[in-house]
Amino acid sequence: MATYTTEIASDTIPSDNPIHQRLLQAYYLAKPYVKGDLLELGCGEGRGVELLSPLADSYLALDKIQEVIDRLRQKYPDVSFEQAVFPPFSKLKDNSFDSIVSFQVIEHVKDDAGFLKEIHRVLKPGGVAVLTTPNIKMTLTRNPWHVREYTAGELTQLASKYFSKVTMKGVGGNEKVMAYYEQNKKSVEKITRFDIFNLQYRLPASLLRIPYDILNRVNRNKLNTANSGLVAEIVHDDYVLTETGEEGLDLFLILEK
Repeated sequence: MATYTTEIASDTIPSDNPIHQRLLQAYYLAKPYVKGDLLELGCGEGRGVELLSPLADSYLALDKIQEVIDRLRQKYPDVSFEQAVFPPFSKLKDNSFDSIVSFQVIEHVKDDAGFLKEIHRVLKPGGVAVLTTPNIKMTLTRNPWHVREYTAGELTQLASKYFSKVTMKGVGGNEKVMAYYEQNKKSVEKITRFDIFNLQYRLPASLLRIPYDILNRVNRNKLNTANSGLVAEIVHDDYVLTETGEEGLDLFLILEK
């Protein structure tokens, strides 16, 4: 049985629906860039496998949690799943994938520069990689599960060290999504106003993860109870591609080799 922290949004938990739909939309937005041999870095629970696998000649998905890999192998026998902690991608050859997707992963990777360098190495000439990560300008509080978060400019600058063509877009939301965001913002502010010593930014991340997860779950459940209609009605199409990362809840990074 799966155990979900708030960092792994579930499609089976009603209060997680807005986050689940936001994560799902990344796969829809990535469809035009998927072709040939596809690599997914950090596949999680396999949210986008059914959507992307018909577009690819082959599909290799990596994730660090062996239990998740074992379940996905049974569910999707036509897709290759491997347990891996990266970077580097030590088992993958140079110039071996036409397309790469990695959603909400780079913020967890300590060596983010090495991560991007490895993506460039295994991507074929003419290949495309698509990444998403939270836009720090829209983050409501520190997430202790993240090593760091980026502005659009910061991530563009980092990626440009390894890729000659970098396009930064964003994943934003319509009025329904932004209404949820504003409700969430107000609710989070009610909690963080008690942090008068700004401990969320001063304490080590390891000490904050359990209280963060408890409060985050309580907050999501509270929002669902207060306005279950809004929480339940949000679908992936309510999240839209924006022309600049600055406008998005998430950054949507397109890298071409």
